[in-house]
Amino acid sequence: MVVPIPVRDVMTTAVRTITPEQPARVAARSLASAAVGSVVVVEGDEVVGIVTSDDVVGCLAEGDGDRPVREIQSSPVVTVSPDTEVGDAARLLREEGIKKLPVCEGNELVGIVTVTDLAYYAPPMLVRSRPRLDEDRPVFTEPDTAYELADWSFESHGVADGIDVGDSVTFAKTLTEEDVELFGEISGDTNRLHLDHAFAADSRFGRRIAHGSLVGSAISAALARLPGVIIYLSQQLRYTAPVDLDERVTAHCEVVEALGGGRFRLSTHVEDGDGETVIEGEATVLSEPRGGE
Repeated sequence: MVVPIPVRDVMTTAVRTITPEQPARVAARSLASAAVGSVVVVEGDEVVGIVTSDDVVGCLAEGDGDRPVREIQSSPVVTVSPDTEVGDAARLLREEGIKKLPVCEGNELVGIVTVTDLAYYAPPMLVRSRPRLDEDRPVFTEPDTAYELADWSFESHGVADGIDVGDSVTFAKTLTEEDVELFGEISGDTNRLHLDHAFAADSRFGRRIAHGSLVGSAISAALARLPGVIIYLSQQLRYTAPVDLDERVTAHCEVVEALGGGRFRLSTHVEDGDGETVIEGEATVLSEPRGGE
């Protein structure tokens, strides 16, 4: 099942708060007693600031523990609602250069979500910008695959003797009803949402959808069409939208970082037939020359 995760499912609901007029030493005690990295500053029902451990340590180091919190708080505060998707929250943290987001329902503070909370649900690449594919690089047209089918298509930009930062590849295929049924049999994932029309019609999707792992396998297929021998080391994915049966999906991968020892990090995402991103994430691979040379 592919369902976006809202912030309400990952946030911490027990939030330490303080008022703007309280002294910094009170904030320090609150931080220490709860072993947390921040306290939220509230005035009435309104969130007006946030104070971190670094703010308090700097104040106390100057011998100014009686200084009011309003003078050391960060303000205005970036907040999210409980219904914000975790991927959107992660992007907001990246764009604002912050590590914590108070969660507000209307004016009411209901929780807080941090980079650490989101790391379990949103792949690390969500806190970085997606690189632009460099289609000016040479086109590689001879993948070392066992066979190709007429419905499949790919485009690989790089050179034939290995991969490097900036190389990219796309792979497209149609996920047929037969593919979905065969994947269920092979994988053992016989969730009726994918295989039973009547059952799926009563779901939130209103119809059968392809397995998320089947959609994600297009990324593996794309990587197989990069130059050399590509060995998966890790893959992190976030599922952002369902994919219908008989939908054509396209996986996009780009090498964004050389990690040393033949290892590379790649940005990865899959689009449906309308160009909507349905999966995003990143992969780490080991690249070896053909024949192990």
